[in-house]
Amino acid sequence: MSTPRSDARRPTVAVVTPDPELVAGDPGSRAQAARGSALAQGLAQAGYELVALLPASADLEARIAELRPDLLIVEAESGVRDLLEHIVFVTRDSPRPIVLFTDDDDVETARMAVAAGVTAYIVDGLRPGRVRPVIEVALARFAREQGLRAQLDDARRQLLERKTVERAKGLLMKRLRVDEDEAFARLRRLAMEKGLKLAEIAQRVLDAAELL
Repeated sequence: MSTPRSDARRPTVAVVTPDPELVAGDPGSRAQAARGSALAQGLAQAGYELVALLPASADLEARIAELRPDLLIVEAESGVRDLLEHIVFVTRDSPRPIVLFTDDDDVETARMAVAAGVTAYIVDGLRPGRVRPVIEVALARFAREQGLRAQLDDARRQLLERKTVERAKGLLMKRLRVDEDEAFARLRRLAMEKGLKLAEIAQRVLDAAELL
């Protein structure tokens, strides 16, 4: 049995399923009830807070935005591809870790799921003892991917800022007939006077030049 988490705040989990009967807890479906029970048991043992069972319906995006879970678990025996399209759409503006439990072992479907943003694609049953390690790995992987994405975005921003400064320097060198060092010094001095970043003042110089 997994040891419950001792964190003061337990990570919250929302489960998305294409089966409305599972959400409703329909006692007439033993298989669905068993899957729902296994998932709830695994989450409880691992110390996670299950905030909702959600159907893959039109209001899914609004429900996820309202609940703001730390992680989504998608539970689907089949019909994975159609469900994936829906999940990707509703999480496009607010990415979060997604763990998909399914019986679909098609390699192409798994590749499509990972490409679409699924953090963990788990085949062959949902057993309580597997829930915690799967979620922990998914959270760690998602955090790493988000960190790498942030680093890439920062590198792109810095490159764009350098290009903006270079363009502004070139403009000042041409208009004022000064060398590169003097053009840079003027930009830096103006940025300090205005309390702006160098790239921001460089962009203002370029914008002003376009108006003249």
